[in-house]
Amino acid sequence: MLLDTHFLLWTALGSSRLASYEWLADRQPWVISPVSLLEVQFLGEVGRLRVRPDFFVKIRRDSRYLLDEPALDAVIQAALPLAWTRDPFDRLLCGHSVVRRMPLCTLDRGMLANHPLIPRELR
Repeated sequence: MLLDTHFLLWTALGSSRLASYEWLADRQPWVISPVSLLEVQFLGEVGRLRVRPDFFVKIRRDSRYLLDEPALDAVIQAALPLAWTRDPFDRLLCGHSVVRRMPLCTLDRGMLANHPLIPRELR
């Protein structure tokens, strides 16, 4: 299962928000996209999140995560028709999910309403 960026952050930080998603622990390793890593960096740069300098190293070394790197062109081709969102990170994460035919773990309302590959536990 591919984690949306907020789930990546919640799992990495041990957020109490995960209490409602106990089933997620059984789905390890969690797949993460390089798109989420870029989004975390962006959120840090614009001041919406404080990112520790070692965050990315820790994520890459954490056995709970598997960094998946599909071909960028394939992700973009899958993301191009997703006109229901204007968020480039959401679009690319959905494209990644489509390319890999992998459920996307998200609570984003737009994705929940429009993306076909959402785990049934989130619907």
